[in-house]
Amino acid sequence: MEKRINIKNKRARFDYEFLDTFVAGLVLSGTEIKSIREGKASISESFCDFNEKGELFVINMQVDLYSHGSHYNHQPKAARKLLLQKQELKKLGKAVKTSGITIIPLNLFINERGLAKVKIALARGKKEYDKRETIKDRDSKRTLDRVKKQHNN
Repeated sequence: MEKRINIKNKRARFDYEFLDTFVAGLVLSGTEIKSIREGKASISESFCDFNEKGELFVINMQVDLYSHGSHYNHQPKAARKLLLQKQELKKLGKAVKTSGITIIPLNLFINERGLAKVKIALARGKKEYDKRETIKDRDSKRTLDRVKKQHNN
């Protein structure tokens, strides 16, 4: 029985407006993938950035140390390379050069073949009034659901 791993960045939807999404592979070592399969990873404070060679890396992603690892264990907050096609990398690079746009990971998951994948998004930061509007919409939906539930009983 295989446990489905789906680690989400819950804060991203509140802080950013998504423009486009991509699914990228991850270059991982043996102990990193084992730790992710145990569900011991976090992408809540991470972001993506290009290096001088034009390669895309996810930075500040926390992958806890593997419990049965030896002295060959990985670094918990190392930069990890993302695998995308050349056209996608060019599109992302061009978009990031424009002002106010960043690349953030939305969720980390294991696909049906057992490979670690990251869903990333081109995102623009929300203004404070947009965040207040999101909170207001969430509260109104919650009260509407509460009223519907009372009415059905």
